Amino acid sequence: MPEDIETERANTTSDGASPRVEAAPAHGLPQPLTQHLPARLAPPRRRWRNVVLFAALALIAAAGSAYWWQQNRDQLPPGIAWSNGRLEADEIDIDTKFSGRVSAILVHEGDMVRAGQVIARMDTSDLDASLQQAQAQTRQAQSAIDEARAAVAQQQASLALAKRQFDRASYLAQRGNETQDVLDQRRQQLDSASAALTAATARVAQNEQARAAAEHQAEVIQVNIADSTLVAPRDGRVQYRIANLGEVLPPGGKVVTMIDILSVYMDVFLPTLDAGRVAVGDEGRIILDAYPEVVIPAKVSFIATEAQFTPKMVETRTERDRLMFRVRIRIDAALLQAHAAEVRSGLPGMAYLRVDPKLSWPARLQPSA
Repeated sequence: MPEDIETERANTTSDGASPRVEAAPAHGLPQPLTQHLPARLAPPRRRWRNVVLFAALALIAAAGSAYWWQQNRDQLPPGIAWSNGRLEADEIDIDTKFSGRVSAILVHEGDMVRAGQVIARMDTSDLDASLQQAQAQTRQAQSAIDEARAAVAQQQASLALAKRQFDRASYLAQRGNETQDVLDQRRQQLDSASAALTAATARVAQNEQARAAAEHQAEVIQVNIADSTLVAPRDGRVQYRIANLGEVLPPGGKVVTMIDILSVYMDVFLPTLDAGRVAVGDEGRIILDAYPEVVIPAKVSFIATEAQFTPKMVETRTERDRLMFRVRIRIDAALLQAHAAEVRSGLPGMAYLRVDPKLSWPARLQPSA
């Protein structure tokens, strides 16, 4: 009995309330005891939470390292200016010289063409008929020339005979063996033969001029026929095919528009400070968004003399910095010729200009092989 009393007293607090007994964890051990277990014996939920936390920290560290590397990689020296732009090429319109009907179109959009390649042909039926007429007139003038030359030869013979007769009559008249009337007749015959020869010679010259005119007309028609065959003036790529087969076009009607692959450039805009340090002929680099690993060498070919985006009142330096000048950098034609099949226009990218000639290009802006 005393033992029961002692046990009840031990289970009673000083304030008379029964002590709170904490429930054991699900794994059957008291909570304080689990805090001192090794990590390999810790609950699974806590182990997964530590793994997720560690992975998140590693991911953040990797992202920070990548950002730092990219920032240092993209950082450029102070002597290099840059701006964004779009690759462009000169457009060439292949159009008609005269009004006419399109009889053939031999290219499609996107085709590569070479200088002198036939692009289209116009109907030349009327020009062919005009050419035949001019050639017939040439032959007719040549026949008239031959006839006039024969007449000249005949008049030359008549003139020679009239001169001999006049000389004989004059000789006899001096000795009293010929009358004055006969001498006058021989003089008249000589003058008539001389005039006839002059007229025949003039007809030869007239017919020669007619032949020259007919030949010139034939040459003009032949040139027009040749111009009715439309050819590419330079190497390039067909960008648009505007006309269709059988269409009747006016003079200057466009048939095809092509881009000149040997004249490719990029226009960029630089602020006043950078534009003032750039000169025509300075080296540049172009990197297209579609080919970030390819560095294209280029040179400055044009700098605008007038600024754009100019505010109305230029007073502060902030406003002066808003002055932008258009600068054109052009790719070398030999490089374009070597990569003709890869030339594209309209691709966006970045242009880099070395405004400090003593500065060396960074490794990432060295031209690609």
